Amino acid sequence: MKVRDWEDILSDVVESDAEPSGWRAIGGDRRNGIGEDLYIGHPAVGAYQLKTYAKNSFQVEGVGAQIARSLDDELEPLFPDEESSGLFGVQQPFEDEEAAKERAKELETVVETHADAPTTPQALFEDIMGALDSPAYGPMEFDQTDRPDSMDDLTDTFEEAEELLDKEFEDVIDEGVERGFH
Repeated sequence: MKVRDWEDILSDVVESDAEPSGWRAIGGDRRNGIGEDLYIGHPAVGAYQLKTYAKNSFQVEGVGAQIARSLDDELEPLFPDEESSGLFGVQQPFEDEEAAKERAKELETVVETHADAPTTPQALFEDIMGALDSPAYGPMEFDQTDRPDSMDDLTDTFEEAEELLDKEFEDVIDEGVERGFH
């Protein structure tokens, strides 16, 4: 298992050729210390684990790794399904101003269409992700103040990965967190 910068892991997600709506995510507080844990999975790609913390309002630091090459019958139930109340999407910046304007027009059309017709939150979300050409989106379970139960099950399943990522993450925190008063 190769530990890398968390942004490199998200680049793998963005650059995968997997069906964009097939991704699942679960996240919450780390078991030990500051920051958050996030698991992202797709049946055709596998699962990734990320550990991040907000260094300040503009900068996030962290590490991650691919922890499984596929979501088998044991792993898939640990990720949220379509009935989950939360949703997430991964976006990449637009190439230029023209591309941004084109996507904004498509987004405007989607919102207007859904405003004029009966719709569901899931349908609106999927159409928005399509208009923005999102490379990865799907159901998510996230707890901002604790850890979802199935997240503990994932952590226990990948105990060795957890230990290695925690060690690497602590090094990132030690390098990035200034202690004391200035």
